[in-house]
Amino acid sequence: MLGAIIGDIVGSVYEFGNIKTTDFPFFSKGSTFTDDSIMTVAVAEWLLTDHEHTHETLEKIMVKYADNFPFPMGGYGGSFAQWLFRPENLVESKTGNPAGRRVPYNSWGNGSAMRAAAVGWKFLTLEETERVASLSASITHNHPEGIKGAQATAAAIYLARTGKSKQEIKDYIEQRFGYDLDVHTDEIRKTYGWEDSCQGTVPPAIRAFLDSTDFESAVRIAVSLGGDSDTLACITGGIAEAYYGVIPGEIFKTAVEILPESFLNVLKVFEQGSFYGERAMFAGQREAAALGARRYTPENIKSLAENEIFVFGSVCKG
Repeated sequence: MLGAIIGDIVGSVYEFGNIKTTDFPFFSKGSTFTDDSIMTVAVAEWLLTDHEHTHETLEKIMVKYADNFPFPMGGYGGSFAQWLFRPENLVESKTGNPAGRRVPYNSWGNGSAMRAAAVGWKFLTLEETERVASLSASITHNHPEGIKGAQATAAAIYLARTGKSKQEIKDYIEQRFGYDLDVHTDEIRKTYGWEDSCQGTVPPAIRAFLDSTDFESAVRIAVSLGGDSDTLACITGGIAEAYYGVIPGEIFKTAVEILPESFLNVLKVFEQGSFYGERAMFAGQREAAALGARRYTPENIKSLAENEIFVFGSVCKG
């Protein structure tokens, strides 16, 4: 789940100033979390605290997080902001009559997919993953495409964390959701522009993962496509973390320094209350980030056992 948040942070500075290359500073001075991360953590808290997965509880948690973080970089989407802060102005999507309360607004926007990462880590079966992903989406995004985007994102994470190959993930997503994942990101990048729909965001985000070689390259590819770069990279980063299993220590360390303590607390609890803890992703990587500087540097390697190899390299800064 931290992978999705990191993707959001990295993409945050390029959302309104797209960059069409993978050669860019991974973190820059203005890098921060946006509404993508805020609602990703909100969904994670919902999964931890409401075992019935009710819309009533999810609404309370989402509104609480929005009240605590009312002005994230880039803001909240127009319809979602109204749902959060001005529900008295909402109308029933089927009838057009005033609702006077928070109701779904038939959205196919990518907001449902960007917040789905935690769902992909929580459940034992793919069926349950997709069922709860639908619930997490339909509280606002009850359009079929909005639901499908959340389900596809959560399903890809589930498949990645349970050991499926890239080809198996691709085949399932294409067959189950009808997305075309054949076009390479080098081709997508040439013409891709602003896109805030699930159907225009989720397929290229998944393709960015498919074309990657590691976690960092996945996020870089997603951001380089342009468009809604933080959301693209949020979706891609969530899948890439589940597939590759490790977030590089320096990236991990920088990201957690950006996040508020309340987010980190949810991540720690989520690690213990979901399959996210199978690999001790959060605590383990925090420890690895600290140990790496002390133990696994050339001057500290005094000898090698038979058939043992020590490999070292540089970080992006050299």
